[in-house]
Amino acid sequence: MTEVPSAQPLLSVVVPVRNEQGNIAPLVADIEKACAAIGPFEVVYVNDGSTDGTAAALAELGTAKPWLRVVTHAQSCGQSAAVRSGVRHARAAIVATLDGDGQNDPAFLPAMVEALQKAGLETGLVQGQRVGRKDTGFKKLQSRIANTVRVRVLKDGTRDTGCGLKCFRREAYLALPYFDALHRFMPALMVREGYKVAHVDVRDRPRLTGVSNYGFFDRLWVGILDLAGVWWLIRRRKRVPQIVSETP
Repeated sequence: MTEVPSAQPLLSVVVPVRNEQGNIAPLVADIEKACAAIGPFEVVYVNDGSTDGTAAALAELGTAKPWLRVVTHAQSCGQSAAVRSGVRHARAAIVATLDGDGQNDPAFLPAMVEALQKAGLETGLVQGQRVGRKDTGFKKLQSRIANTVRVRVLKDGTRDTGCGLKCFRREAYLALPYFDALHRFMPALMVREGYKVAHVDVRDRPRLTGVSNYGFFDRLWVGILDLAGVWWLIRRRKRVPQIVSETP
């Protein structure tokens, strides 16, 4: 892990990656440009058991960028686990996530942070919703079907939960029940905890290099069980107190 800078950041950007060597430098540059207008920030890359040159690329950049931190999984544990490791190591109260393949445009980070701040403490999550997706027609069809089923079952009011661009309160995220694929059900689970969810339309970009390392078919069959599990969690949740005070 790289040395932790001393300044307290306003925003922590968490990026899970596995075998994304060619995408590291250009995406870090885009994140740096986008976050310059926000204030003090840090970027926490989670190297999820990469076997290519991802670790070397991150180490090289880290020598010149003290706000870049690296958390490493000795073996791949999946995207949800990588996101959770990054959030647990994050030092800011506000955390943003984006995918490490370059398809999520960091230029939308300032708007998402602003939306969360303006919404107040009752809002726990700002969820990006992709427009102009650059995926194949088959993959877009699969996502459309999955999102339609999820909305009808969970009624979470979100068109696209698969978008990696999210901005949320760290405390709210860590209160969510953890399981694999948690990142795909965050809007419904935030509502379950009593938070509101806001949305920002974001532009999708083509992958810079390489191929997807978190496969759709790995998610498909397990996703059916996950959907049933999240539905059960929502049904079992009792009323959440919005205001808790201690008598002096």
